[in-house]
Order: sequence, then C-alpha cells, then structure tokens
Amino acid sequence: MAAPLSDGDRRKQISVRGIAGLGDVAEVRKSFNRHLHFTLVKDRNVATPRDYYFALAHTVRDHLVGRWIRTQQHYYERDPKRIYYLSLEFYMGRTLQNTMVNLGLQNACDEAIYQLGLDLEELEEIEEDAGLGNGGLGRLAACFLDSMATLGLAAYGYGIRYEFGIFNQKIVDGWQVEEADDWLRYGNPWEKARPEYMLPVHFYGRVDHTPEGVKWINTQVVLAMPYDTPVPGYKNNTVNTMRLWSAKAPNDFNLQEFNMGDYIEAVLDRNLAENISRVLYPNDNFFEGKELRLKQEYFVVAATLQDIIRRFKSSKFGCRDPVRTCFETFPDKVAIQLNDTHPALSIPELMRILVDVEKVDWDKAWEITKRTCAYTNHTVLPEALERWPVSMFEKLLPRHLEIIYALNQMHLDHVAALYPGDIDRLRRMSVIEEGDSKRINMAHLCVIGSHAVNGVARIHSDIVKNSVFKDFYELEPEKFQNKTNGITPRRWLLLCNPGLADIIAEKIGEGFITDLSQLKKLLDFINNETFIRDVAKVKQENKLKFAAYLEEQYKVKINPSSMFDVQVKRIHEYKRQLLNCLHAITLYNRIRSNPSKSSVPRTIMIGGKAAPGYHMAKMIIKLITSIGEVINNDPYVGDKLKVIFLENYRVSLAEKVIPAADLSQQISTAGTEASGTGNMKFMVNGALTIGTMDGANVEMAEEAGEENLFIFGMRVEDVEALDRKGYNAREYYERLPELRQAIDQISSGFFSPRDPGCFKDVVNMLMYHDRFKVFADYEAYIKCQGQVDQLFMDPREWTKKVIRNIACSGKFSSDRTITEYAREIWGVEPSATKIPPPNLPRD
Repeated sequence: MAAPLSDGDRRKQISVRGIAGLGDVAEVRKSFNRHLHFTLVKDRNVATPRDYYFALAHTVRDHLVGRWIRTQQHYYERDPKRIYYLSLEFYMGRTLQNTMVNLGLQNACDEAIYQLGLDLEELEEIEEDAGLGNGGLGRLAACFLDSMATLGLAAYGYGIRYEFGIFNQKIVDGWQVEEADDWLRYGNPWEKARPEYMLPVHFYGRVDHTPEGVKWINTQVVLAMPYDTPVPGYKNNTVNTMRLWSAKAPNDFNLQEFNMGDYIEAVLDRNLAENISRVLYPNDNFFEGKELRLKQEYFVVAATLQDIIRRFKSSKFGCRDPVRTCFETFPDKVAIQLNDTHPALSIPELMRILVDVEKVDWDKAWEITKRTCAYTNHTVLPEALERWPVSMFEKLLPRHLEIIYALNQMHLDHVAALYPGDIDRLRRMSVIEEGDSKRINMAHLCVIGSHAVNGVARIHSDIVKNSVFKDFYELEPEKFQNKTNGITPRRWLLLCNPGLADIIAEKIGEGFITDLSQLKKLLDFINNETFIRDVAKVKQENKLKFAAYLEEQYKVKINPSSMFDVQVKRIHEYKRQLLNCLHAITLYNRIRSNPSKSSVPRTIMIGGKAAPGYHMAKMIIKLITSIGEVINNDPYVGDKLKVIFLENYRVSLAEKVIPAADLSQQISTAGTEASGTGNMKFMVNGALTIGTMDGANVEMAEEAGEENLFIFGMRVEDVEALDRKGYNAREYYERLPELRQAIDQISSGFFSPRDPGCFKDVVNMLMYHDRFKVFADYEAYIKCQGQVDQLFMDPREWTKKVIRNIACSGKFSSDRTITEYAREIWGVEPSATKIPPPNLPRD
C-alpha cells in the first residue's frame, strides 16, 4: 500500500470525512478497548489483527443500533407506504468503511485507531466481502439500498443469506479455478439473527379442491430464519433493514418416515432442506433450470410475502397481533419491486395467499396483486430468460401452477377479444410456451402481473418496448417505463476516492454527496490551472497506490506513468473482452515491427469471473493470461506494454482499481448490455470511456458530449442491418492485415507454444459463429484507440476532458434513479427530514 501519512498530513486529510471532535475520538477509543477486552477475556490474551477488526466493527455497530431501533419506531408510528425490494442477489462488498462514512465516523475512528498504534486501512482489509451476487444486478440492489435509506424511504431489501457467495477465483497456470467463498467462517458482525420471526415455507404436496376452498396439503416444510443487516443512510440517522433468509430443517424433518428406520439418517437428511440457502448460483446473464434454484426462488418469495403481510396487518410498534384484515388498502401500503424475474413467484404466491388463505375474491385479488407488484427487466439476451418446465412446477409447486394457468387463461381471453383470430399473437403472448416440453415464461408472468415494467437505460427500455415485449407494449403502453441505473456516490466516490472527493468539496462544497447533479458546478473550473493540476495529481497518487498493491499482492511490477487501460466486468462473449485482446495483440505487433518508434506506454488490465460451466468464457481468461505471458516477457517491449489479468475481481478490488484507471472499456455489441454500471463508476472517478453506443454509454455521451468520450463502432441499427445482410467474419479477416495477423498468431500457437491448438475453439467461434460480431467493430476500435493515444500525449487536454466527464456524471447517481422509482412506480415521495439521533429526545 502507499506510504503511511505523516502526523501533519493525517490532520490535513479531513474535509469530506468529517472533522473528528476530541470527544468522539475518546469515545471510540474507549468503546474499542472495551470490545477488545471482552473478545480477549473469552479465550486469549494476545490480540490478532482480526481481533482488532472485530473490536472496531462492534464499536461502529454500537453507533448504528440506536438509530436502527429509532428508525423502525418512526416507521411504525407514521405507517408510511413500505417499499420491498426483492432480489436473489445483494452484492454488498465490505460494510465497515461504508458504515463509518454514512455515520460521519471515519475521521474519529481513523484518529482513535492511529492513537492506539494501529492502521485503519489494514483493519479494513481483514473484512470479507459479502459476495452475495454475480455482478451488475446484485451490485445495483446494494446501491439501491444505500439510496433508499439516504432518501428516507421506508424500504426493505429481501433476499437469501447464502452460506457461500460468488466463488473466489484463482488463476492456476493461466486457467480459472474456483474456490468456495466461506465468507461466514469467522462470523459476521453486521447481521442479527431474528429467530422470533422464523417462518414455514412449503414445497411439493398436492392440491385439494374442497367446498371450503382450495387446500395445498401433504407438503414438506422448510423453515426460513431471518438475519437482519442494518442499512444506514448518509448522515440522516435513518437505518433501514436488509433481511436475508436462511433455510433450516424443522425438528421433525424426515423423522415421521423414519420411525421404523434410521434416526441417524433422518438427522443427516436435514442437510437436504438446509441446502436451499447453501450457495449462490454463479451464472450471470444465463438461465440454468435447476430444481434447487427454483426452490431458492420460491423460498425467498414465500418467506418474504408472509413477512410483508404480517407487517401490513399489525399496527402498533412491537405488537404482532393482526389488526388490519381488509386487503383493499394493501397496494397503498405495500410496493413490491421484482429485481428481474427471479422473484416472479411473488405474483402467484400473493394470489394464493389472498384467494386461498385470506378468502379474497379472485378478480379483487388480481387487481391488488397488479397494483402492488412492479418488474425490472435486466437483459434482452434470450439465453438469460427464465423458462421453467411445467413438469417441475407440477411436482414442486402444484398450487402455483394452477394459479398460473388460470391467470394465463384470463390474459389470453383478454388478448383474443382484442385481436380476434390472431392465433400467432396468442402463442407469442402466452405465459405457457408449448413445445416438446411445456415451459413457463417468467418474464411474461411478470409483465401481466405488474402495474409497471421498466428497463434500466433508455436504449434498453426502447428495445424492451419495440422487440422483447412488443406485443405487450401494444396492449398496455402505459405500463412501460425507463429507469436508467445509477450508483451510490457514497461508496463509489467518497469511500473509494477520498482524494478526489476532497478537491471537489474544496471547489463546490459537500452538497454533491447527496445531490450529485451539483457536480455540474465543476464546469466553471475546466480551465482552472490549479484544479487541472489537482485532478491530475489525485489520479497519479491513486495509480501509484494501485501499482504498489499489485506488486504486493501479485508480485507484478507495472509502470505507473503508463496509461491504465481497464476492463473489469464478468467474462462474457457479449462484453467482448476478445476485442480488447485483439487490440493488445495489434499494439504488440506494432511495437515488434518498429521497436524504436515512440508509443504511449499502456498497462492493459482485464478482470472478471467466468461462470464455472461457461467454456468459452474460461477460454477467454486463458487467452488473456497467455497473451500477457508473451508480451510481459518480451525484452523488445519493455515498459511500453503490459497485459495483466486482475485475479478475483470483486467489490473490494473495484474500489481500488476504478479510482486508478485512465481508460474505461465499455465495448459490448450495441443492443446487448442493458445498462452497465461500471461505466458510471469510472466516469465519476475520472477515467475516460472508450465504448460503443450501448446501455448507459448512450446517456453518458449525451450528458458529457459525444466528443468527450471515445465512441466507436456499430449502432443498434447497424447491427440489425448486418444481421439482415448476414455477418461474414472472413470478409474482415481477409480485408484487414493486422486482424489476420492477430488471429493467425492465436490460431498457430504463438501465444500457447506448449499447446498450439489451445485456442482453436476461440478462433473457430470468431470465424464461424460469433453472435457478437467482434471483427465487424475491430477496425473502428483500433482507430479509436489511436485517438486515445493522441489525447493521452497531451496531459492537460486529457485532464480537461476528465473534469468535463466528472462534472457531467451527476445523472448517474442511484439517488436520482430511486427518486424516479419512488415517484413514478411506488407512489411515494423521498424525504429530506432527519430522524433525531438516539441521544436527543424524539419529536
């Protein structure tokens, strides 16, 4: 890491981290020592770094608890409409520093820990990431929780407490190897188990239609144990809750059947039930129709809906007796947001509870359900859409299948009445797909069961309306909206880039932290020499720090004055890491053919995980590491070019690499990346973007001016035209000598001399069945990269573009996104009022 700060420097580094009063520092020290004492009294007398981390975590947690209780009391008394964000993924990362930032405690803790002879940054590094997500969708949920708390919304995140999160990635001999992420091994100081709210979830069984109504009987029961994690808003004393469910077998599990038999076997079989919350499925943008995954989806939905209804019915703080019994007002008090189709079973489950349990009339129940639920679509890739076999539902969720059939019939009757004789339209719009095996199209279920459907960037929402759900849009155009994604500026600017946050605050004050649109004020300083110098200096410090980290962790030495060219995201063909590889090879060949020619030195960094079953993605990682192996060891190249694969990319690594990046690569084929959010993180942290007109890149270019990004390649219309004409990769291969040379090198084993045929699958895909048209954008990409080099040679002009980008990034705050969801989907208004802190009397 960077050299430790001198005493004077530490005292200067105050600004946005808040000025630490002496009393605060003394209180933190006292609390820390008390927690450390009780940790050690229990079993040891020598403290380890982990003991220090836990003592600090508990110290910070103490500051949350009073605010947490008070926030929940505040909601109980005022009974606002509550927002329920349902997601199978919450990619939270680390919690300690984020909590200190949002409570305004960072400086007090830093000072107290320093006085105790410890290093705060070293303690922060001990915390495990909560890696309960794959990538964009899970990280978006985490940013949304931060914004909902900061905007004072009565919001709850509901998901699964996976025992094992996204795997840890090791690179062995250039290949990805997965390792289980045992993130709970040392305990989690941020969660609180709530066994008093444990709930039963039913599976299997059969349906009985009786005169008294429908009964789902002979089910197997799994218990859902809630664990609550506090979610603090930024300096507003609001602390919301993320409630994650863990699966537990009931005590009589399997013992009925085993009365004659093996008691030991019966107890061991408890694992079968508890496996539901064992592990996160590691697929990003890919549907794998496994029964355990469907169980996970129903598990979170069934437990959450019981909890929502319990909270709706009770009305006095701390009381669990049902009071409300009429469900007319349910949609006025409850909003359920479905993060993709994974929690789609909320729709039939809410119907089942209303109709079968609460005896609400079917049509009334359907109106309530639609007014309550809203659906966010995250992808247009066909392989990502959830299509569950009817046969699996029949066995696992027989009542839900009946309900889905009935809802579909109602829906198709409505369509048939509007479009008589249009059989093909009925087939296209059905929730049930006929074919070899019948399947349930979960996206169609979400669209008919929600009052609002949104995409996550303007271009994506247009594609949703004009192609993916075209028929549904024609039926109910008012349902469809756009909500462009955003990121929380607390984690992604204040926490990860305090140097930049400080120089911004010096110029425009601290208002931007909760109103990122204020960054526009920086436009006044684009030609201010001091500010230009300061921005460049902060970037250089971040680069030096990251270079030191890489050397310490991975023993790789990089040139800190080179351009840091970064592409970090899940490895997927549509994200086109292969295009980046072809550029790296092209640069290498140019250096080799003319070693004396001066060129802009680059360090190309690529990071991201491949789904364990995704062969091509794993081959792409092997290709990147193999290219690096050749380039980084070629004496002709020296410091001019390096290719580094960043191992085990995760939230805590993103917080280090993004502030250090000069160039951000966002190069998906136009029309494939729904939004992207990494693109926004790089923009606000002072990297320039090279990208296609895809996802939120389009709106970034609109905000900053297209001339201030490096935009290249086909637009959506061009991709469609090429599809109609027929994409022929060989055309480009034969026409472009540098492309042909690169492909021939990959093909001949130049980058894999010990296994010359290693990359035949990659080359074969690129030449004969590349859905994402890498070669079609190669020429424009290489040319655009030349423009990047040109500008980088003029540091002052580069930095002016950087400042313009930062100044125009305000739209991409998740606070703006959530404000739009609140007003246009949930029907609630964000509130700027601060709840009084625990040490002051309540209103």
